[in-house]
Order: sequence, then C-alpha cells, then structure tokens
Amino acid sequence: MSLVPPPTAPTADAGGSGRLAAGPRRPLGRGERVAAAMAHHVLVYRRTWRGSVISRFLSPLFFLAALGLGLGSLVDAGSGGVGQQSYLQFVVPGIIAYQGALLGFGDATYPVLGYIKWNRMYSATLATPLGVTDVLVGHLTVLAANLAVATAVFVAVAALFGAFASWWVLLAVPVGMLTGLAFAVPTFAVSATILTDNVFGVLYRFVLTPVLLFSGTFFPLEQLPGWLRPVAWVTPLWHGVVLARAAAAGEWPGAVGLVHLGVIALFIGVGWVVAHRAFTRRLLS
Repeated sequence: MSLVPPPTAPTADAGGSGRLAAGPRRPLGRGERVAAAMAHHVLVYRRTWRGSVISRFLSPLFFLAALGLGLGSLVDAGSGGVGQQSYLQFVVPGIIAYQGALLGFGDATYPVLGYIKWNRMYSATLATPLGVTDVLVGHLTVLAANLAVATAVFVAVAALFGAFASWWVLLAVPVGMLTGLAFAVPTFAVSATILTDNVFGVLYRFVLTPVLLFSGTFFPLEQLPGWLRPVAWVTPLWHGVVLARAAAAGEWPGAVGLVHLGVIALFIGVGWVVAHRAFTRRLLS
C-alpha cells in the first residue's frame, strides 16, 4: 500500500475569489490582460537594457555636448545666441522632442516586425485570452514608460549645464513622451503591413530624416524658405519642439499650445486606429 497521500485539488483562498480556486475561473479583466502583455516587455527590457544605453541615454548627451556646448559657443560668440537666449537654451529643448521621435520610431520598427514575423510572440500571445487591444496597449504602455525615463534622464543632465530657464521644463518630459508616441503608433501600423525590413531604411532616409532636419530643432523655423515651413507644420515633431521650448522657458503657450497638443494627439489617435486594424488583419486573418 502506498503511503503517499493522493493529490488534492487547489482550494480557494480565504475570500473564495482566487484564480486557483476550484471550479470555473472568472474571466481576466482588461487591466489584468494589459498587465500580462506588459510583463513580457518589462522582462525583455530587464535582460537587454544594456544594449539600449547608447541610443536612449548617451546619444542625446552627445548632441548636448556637440551642439549645445560646442557649436553653441560659436553661435553665441558670432551672433549673441538665438533671440534672447543662448544657443544651448534654444537647442536642448528641441533635442528633447527630437530624442522622443527617434526612440519612438526605432522601438516601433524592428522590435514590432520581429514580434510579428520572426519570433511570432504576438501570435503566441493571441493564443491566450489576450486580444489585439491588450497586445497593443501593453506594448505601447511600456514603450511610453521607456520614453518618459529616457527624457527625464536627459532633462536632469542637461539642467546641470544651465540649459533651462525654468523648472517648468519638467513638463517637457510628457511632451517628449507624447512626441515619441506620435511617431511610434503610426509606425506600429506600418510594421504590421510590411513583409521585409527594407522598408525601414526607406522610411528613415526619406521620411524621418527630412522631418528631423526641417522641424526647427537645430535652427529657427523662420530661417527656412516660406514654401518649406508647411512641411514642419504638418509633422508632430515641430509641435513637440514648440511645446518643449515653451516649458523650458517657463512660458504658457496659451490656446496655441492646445493646438500643438491636438496635432500630436491626432497622430496618436489616427495611428492607433490604423495600427489596430493592421494588427487584426495581419495576426487574426
């Protein structure tokens, strides 16, 4: 006769509401499903964060040193700065939005296509109770958190060099995050519709690079020819740059600031609709 007691079924917790309780399980709530999707990305980042140090933290500091301090000293000596401020105080808020755009675009290209095509993590996730909305919200939430952390670190370091005139620059952190999402969410949609990563090189050279150069980041937009300025007006980066500069200077942008936020929100909202449809078509059809 065996002396090993027979296995017993899991018992309910004290309240009888645990998911290990005997009997049918309650469905996962939206928050639980999103948290499950986020957990994967958090775990991956904990194991791979060292590889992103240069792109997320050191690269913006290189811009700060080369442009804000190096080139800035020449601009200040030759023309007395830009407007009523030094070139350092002019360019660093622009770099905040610029960094958000680069990181948002980068995190929505190869990582997303990899999850769709190469390691098929999204497909595996959708075999669980999670849906397309949960997958997108979870990934974008972690991406937004990464953007916020990277922006906050850059703001803290740049403040040591006197790059900001007001503590209101703290508002530039959510501005940088939202600017990054305005690039990331539409790029999610692109990544869900392409079959090869060659498209990313085309987007970087012929879309992202011109946008970065002609959005008033490194020089006043008024120095562009009149016919080129509308190129900046229809991109989210210029609106992020304007808001970041207003925050760094401690200036309230007024009703115009709401317009800038509205344009950024429009890119995020439209990008979400298109991305959700593209993910549904690609992963569930």
